[in-house]
Amino acid sequence: MRLFYIGGIGRSGSTLLERVLNELPGVCGLGEVAQVWDNGVRDNRLCGCGVPFRSCPLWSRIGEYAFGGWDNVDLDRISWLRDTVGRTRHVGSLAAPWLGHRRRSRVREYVDYHARVYTAAAVVTGARVVVDSSKDTALAYCLRWAGPADLRILHLVRDPRGVAYSWTRRVHDPESGTDVAVPMFPAARCALTWSGHNAAYDLLTRLGRRRRGAGAGRLVHRMRYEEFLADPQAAVVTLSRLAGLPATGVDLSYLSEGEAELSELHSVSGNRMRFTTGRTTLRVDDAWRTALPVAARRTVTGLCAPLLRRYGYHRPLPVLSVPSRTDAAESRLPQRQKV
Repeated sequence: MRLFYIGGIGRSGSTLLERVLNELPGVCGLGEVAQVWDNGVRDNRLCGCGVPFRSCPLWSRIGEYAFGGWDNVDLDRISWLRDTVGRTRHVGSLAAPWLGHRRRSRVREYVDYHARVYTAAAVVTGARVVVDSSKDTALAYCLRWAGPADLRILHLVRDPRGVAYSWTRRVHDPESGTDVAVPMFPAARCALTWSGHNAAYDLLTRLGRRRRGAGAGRLVHRMRYEEFLADPQAAVVTLSRLAGLPATGVDLSYLSEGEAELSELHSVSGNRMRFTTGRTTLRVDDAWRTALPVAARRTVTGLCAPLLRRYGYHRPLPVLSVPSRTDAAESRLPQRQKV
């Protein structure tokens, strides 16, 4: 089993990218596995297939294979481990050259809960590649220490001004059937959060792998969300190669003329478009260029300037022939992390 972990920050387009990857043969997308314990096991929220988590046939089989049933999962233990080693505030210690015996054992135990889900998904679906779009930075660092031997991490980056703008919109919640207001975060906080998490993935890129025999090649690869939307077919070929799938003969018939034919995704958490199936338009969301207040735009640009240059956002982005809209971007506000 090969794990393809999508890292970054919420509202970066990870759900759409995972949906497109999920159409490749041998790939199983699971959504944000880090949220399975709360949104799925505890709260029994809707799976991407439209039924409650515990009623979903696939997740029921995964739970049975991994734990003998979801009722056997110790949610209090997972919550304690997450508070102990899996929060953003622990990234500094997880980036150290070595871990103490106590911390190392806790990291292994915390990762083991997730690894059981990955393995079970691969077994019950027959997939060669399992995709986790959690984006959780601390979990990515934990996986570096104790994750599956064949681990690939995609650092997905989106323009921070687009991220900041997406945190100010009203969105439709398919689970409640109503439009909900997304809390508006100050531009400075959006910018600092974006910079902090992306800088952590830059550091993870330099740190590389921790264990011998953990697979050849780089651990972390970066892709801009805007580049993915500019040429989805070329991006999918690149991602297929990074995921270890065959470099040639990839069936991309589900991608054509800025659209994708998407099938069902059993995702327990993520953007509301995880419920969407059928023909989906792939459009870049640059509404922030006119809708984001000038003061907020300047604040985000100033605070994020070093990484904006590093990621190439100081240069003009390619102009797409498809009109921009706001419905293809990430629109789910991630839960606030304890820091």
